[in-house]
Amino acid sequence: MPGTVMVVGVARYLGARIASSLSRDPKVERVVGVDVVPPARDVGPPGEDLSAVEFVEADITTSAIHEVITQVGPDVVVHMNILATRSDAGGRAPQKEINVIGTMQLLAACQRSETVRKLVVKSSTAVYGAGPGSPALFSEDMAQGAMTRRGYEKDASEVEAYIRGFSRRRPDVAVTILRLANVLGPIIRTSLSDYFTLPAVPVVFGRDPRFQLVHEDDAVDAIHLATGEDRPGIFNVAGDEFLGLSQALLRAGRMPVALPSLGSPFVRGIMRRAGVADLDAVQVRFLTYGRGVDTTRMRDELRFTPRFSTVETFDSFAAAQCGRALLDRGRLATAERAARCMVRTFRGDGG
Repeated sequence: MPGTVMVVGVARYLGARIASSLSRDPKVERVVGVDVVPPARDVGPPGEDLSAVEFVEADITTSAIHEVITQVGPDVVVHMNILATRSDAGGRAPQKEINVIGTMQLLAACQRSETVRKLVVKSSTAVYGAGPGSPALFSEDMAQGAMTRRGYEKDASEVEAYIRGFSRRRPDVAVTILRLANVLGPIIRTSLSDYFTLPAVPVVFGRDPRFQLVHEDDAVDAIHLATGEDRPGIFNVAGDEFLGLSQALLRAGRMPVALPSLGSPFVRGIMRRAGVADLDAVQVRFLTYGRGVDTTRMRDELRFTPRFSTVETFDSFAAAQCGRALLDRGRLATAERAARCMVRTFRGDGG
């Protein structure tokens, strides 16, 4: 069982929650959180906090992380600092630097460490990409043959490649990679949650992609399990069942607006003005084609069963963040005006 656990990326929501969860585990002696800024003390649902978590300020894209690992001497390192959206990092260039260069620095520090015996990495099913030729279900062994990646998909692929190299150099360190489906829930805010809270939601005409979700509580539980138990390997993590985009919009009480594409500058501008965190090419492909993953290995080898299905995860999000299930007259009028504006712009009417 872990003695000292270091959680890298503790200032962000999931990183803070996993640090809080581990700090309450009687089998864990010490939890140290690392990030460039200190986290909020209260995280997640009521009763969760970081009062028992030590904080060390360090930037993993620099050699500072080497000094921290040497000083702390962790038994387990949990890498949560892989950012899915550009806005989280302040742009695409810093996002790539944090994801790829930061991971390289962290792995180099772990490789030289005499205490690290386990590495747990939060990855994403985005590593498989999304496109018209995608299989119905991606298994963990299919990432190498996934379609050409860009943006965060490419980052996730590069990160995992560096981790495989680390495993070859340090075969004595158990490595667990958790490829999480899109995380949603009553509290966490992501680009997908922002998308579904728009009063008028742009969709691609003729497309109804299906997808899986993982509840924020299940994501924390899966990472906690991988930290406390020796379950090396790569695992897809997602809730049971699928949800179609049209079904999701109905459940959230949102109006769909069919457009030729979600990738135009106009649509992205609408999203930014509406306060959506991000809608980059990765999200556009996901919302156009969807994605499905096989979770057999999660159940049989990781021995983890999510508490929430995909539908239950979405409903918990919608109940907390979408307000009333149906659009009232005032919100419906706002949605209709936004929809007419989008349609006129694409038609070139101008009026």
